[in-house]
Formats: sequence, structure tokens, C-alpha cells
Amino acid sequence: MPIRVRLDDLLHERRMTLTELADRVGLTLANLSILKTGKAKAIRFSTLEAICRELDCQPGDLLAHDQED
Repeated sequence: MPIRVRLDDLLHERRMTLTELADRVGLTLANLSILKTGKAKAIRFSTLEAICRELDCQPGDLLAHDQED
């Protein structure tokens, strides 16, 4: 899929665990793990906003579009 989720990179940069982020945004660890591994088919804007708020980032920092050849 050409959309890549950079959640793991942002967590590493912020020295935050996935469990800590899950607690802060009110999501299950399983749902965040699905997003982190790129297996999610969609993301709610409210979830995206909560993640960006806690990681102090923009949606474009979290999601990247990889060009396909």
C-alpha cells in the first residue's frame, strides 16, 4: 500500500511506548498496533487528532505517501 504509517518512528523520537500512547488517547493497544503495522484500512479523524495532539505532530508527520513505480 502506498500509504505508510510512521507511528513507530514518531514514538521512538518522542521516547514514548505504544502502551503509553494508547492510554493517553483512549484506544486499545491492539487497535494502535494495527495502525502501527500498517494493517489498518482506515483511521477516524478524531483518532488522528488525538494521536497528533499527544505526539505534538501534524497528520503529514504520521502518514507518508510512497510513490509506486
